[in-house]
Amino acid sequence: MAPLFPTTVVLQEVFSPHSLYTRPTARSPTDTDASYVPPSRRFSTSSAVEDAKIKAGALSNEAQKEISKASAAAQARTGQIELYSAKYYAACTFGGLMACGVTHTAVTPLDLVKCRRQVDSKMYKGNFEAWGKIGRAEGVRGIFTGWGPTAFGYSAQGAFKYGGYEFFKKFYSDLAGEDAAYRYKTGLYLAASASAELIADVALCPFEAVKVRMQTTIPPFASSTFGGIALVTGKEGTAGLYKGLYPLWGRQIPYTMMKFASFETIVEAIYGQMPKKKSEYGKGVQTGVSFAGGYLAGILCAIVSHPADVMVSKLNANRQPGEAFGGAMSRIYKEIGFGGLWNGLVIRIFMIGTLTSLQWGIYDSFKVFMGLPTTGGAAPPPKQTANL
Repeated sequence: MAPLFPTTVVLQEVFSPHSLYTRPTARSPTDTDASYVPPSRRFSTSSAVEDAKIKAGALSNEAQKEISKASAAAQARTGQIELYSAKYYAACTFGGLMACGVTHTAVTPLDLVKCRRQVDSKMYKGNFEAWGKIGRAEGVRGIFTGWGPTAFGYSAQGAFKYGGYEFFKKFYSDLAGEDAAYRYKTGLYLAASASAELIADVALCPFEAVKVRMQTTIPPFASSTFGGIALVTGKEGTAGLYKGLYPLWGRQIPYTMMKFASFETIVEAIYGQMPKKKSEYGKGVQTGVSFAGGYLAGILCAIVSHPADVMVSKLNANRQPGEAFGGAMSRIYKEIGFGGLWNGLVIRIFMIGTLTSLQWGIYDSFKVFMGLPTTGGAAPPPKQTANL
């Protein structure tokens, strides 16, 4: 009879290291192995975060390299750009076009609600309610009503505003002389920005008239920018596109004066609190200062220009054909009162603060891209350089 249990000899043969039935023992991995990942890190949240940081850093470095290559190529094509040369003003003009055109178009949904609430404060209780109602009635396209004239108008305005500011700042500095230009630099910023905006608004006004009418009529009175221009000129002539020019100047000139003068002053104050000179900081720090200075300047701009902004919306929406400018303003003010001039202020502070910050960031980033210094105040006269 065969034994019930295996004998000792059989067990030794089966479990012998040289047996055909025994698999070799895998070598335990150690920290010296390149592919070894400790068990504690295999499913660790912290390791995932670290991996994400490493990958993000690698992508950022690659992006910076590509931007540097593109910047070098652009500078090679344009050649050396001397300050205050024709190429310099052309670069500033294009930078302003991008800064204002892109940012204003991006916030069209905010602008749409702001304009409608300025014309009728009871139309919507808040932004999200407004976007919900517009989206359900007109779709996503309806939320971006007016983006076309916004893109055309503010691109043109930005080009003349920033390019003109750089030109007039240099022009008035030369008239005043180096020492006086530094001592009265705030007045110089105000004069240069006002002169630039005076011209820029002539380019903006026709598109602003179409934009406001598209945004404040339901359904919009026109489906395209140039279709809207044709409708206005067909009924009211070319003057219909410029009937809001005076209040536009009243809104935009104080706004731009505050925008540029406060920005220059804030940026100078920020660098004054930092341990090193502006020229000793890298591109990233300088554009970061531009973003911060732009947002603070934008808050001041929104407050200063808001009553005129409300009046522009009202005039473009409600001014009767042939009605005198002064008479129309008087009639509208009687209807809305002093409090009505501040309808939509909170949303405009948010919108303009964000806009101004992004505009200065884009503008100064483009200047850096082209090998130019960022914006930040007039250079002191030689005798004061040692103290700054």
